[in-house]
Amino acid sequence: MAYEAGALDATLAAAAGDDAALFAELRTAFIDSLARQVDLLRRSRCDGNWQVAAMRLKGLAASFHADPLILLAEQALEAAPGEPGVVRRIQAFLDEFSEA
Repeated sequence: MAYEAGALDATLAAAAGDDAALFAELRTAFIDSLARQVDLLRRSRCDGNWQVAAMRLKGLAASFHADPLILLAEQALEAAPGEPGVVRRIQAFLDEFSEA
């Protein structure tokens, strides 16, 4: 699933205004937060930990208006703890966004 760089970067740009350093800081903060949630999902084995990580992921996605990531978080919420397909798709989102 390819993410929509334009929409997410536009949200970051709107928050940063004309401050390029702030834009870069916000982008880095998003990537770091997303990486932490992916790690938590990957390590979750019980329903409670999985649900908390998926909800945090969904909150992060919503706060940055990252609709494709919201959909991935919803898939995680519906999946069994440790579902490798969901984790791979979220990791792919992170990888694609990090490289853009």
